[in-house]
Amino acid sequence: MLRGMAASSEQVEELSDEIEIRRLAAERLTFFSDAVVAIALTLLALALPIPDGSTNSAVLHSALAQSSAYIAFLISFLVIAAEWRAHHQLFRYVVSLNNRLTQLNIYWLFMLVITPFAIRVLNGHGAFQARFIFYATVQALASGLFMLITWEVRRSGLHRENIPSDLFSRAMRQGVVLALAFLLSIPVSFFSEWAYACWAFVPLINLVITRVRARRRTT
Repeated sequence: MLRGMAASSEQVEELSDEIEIRRLAAERLTFFSDAVVAIALTLLALALPIPDGSTNSAVLHSALAQSSAYIAFLISFLVIAAEWRAHHQLFRYVVSLNNRLTQLNIYWLFMLVITPFAIRVLNGHGAFQARFIFYATVQALASGLFMLITWEVRRSGLHRENIPSDLFSRAMRQGVVLALAFLLSIPVSFFSEWAYACWAFVPLINLVITRVRARRRTT
């Protein structure tokens, strides 16, 4: 009987150690992701064009001529920040990893890191549609990958038990809104170079959906 109790105690200890190892692995992935996102946000600023000119009016004219580049930077910053915030909120409750989740997270980070390069491509001259489609595709893939990350966490039960009831639905909703906004902007780019406007509606759409869902809960 004593041997059985000792064996059972060892099994419990081993299980506890395994749970702790998985939790630490999830934390390391979160810290790594935070660092990569910080680098991506820093690289965004390095891709900004510098206005040139020898007079005040010339500098202002140069800045206005490159306004689309500054708009793309602002939108990219807000999108990456929103992606990071959603990732942070989700991984607060992730206590374990599997190979699929780790791979999806790496692919998602790749899309964020490549965003500064995509902005430089977008800010080039000529072939606007090709440049725009490349940029929009990168952002749509990032959003799609985050939806897959959310789905994998939920499907494989990699989260703790006490989670907010709307954790997964909120994360999926943001991913869908972002992905649709970038995908729908692609055909618009064939008619107007102000297809950027499609992206500006993302925060508004997300806010409207959030308020509609909140009203449904109170009724």
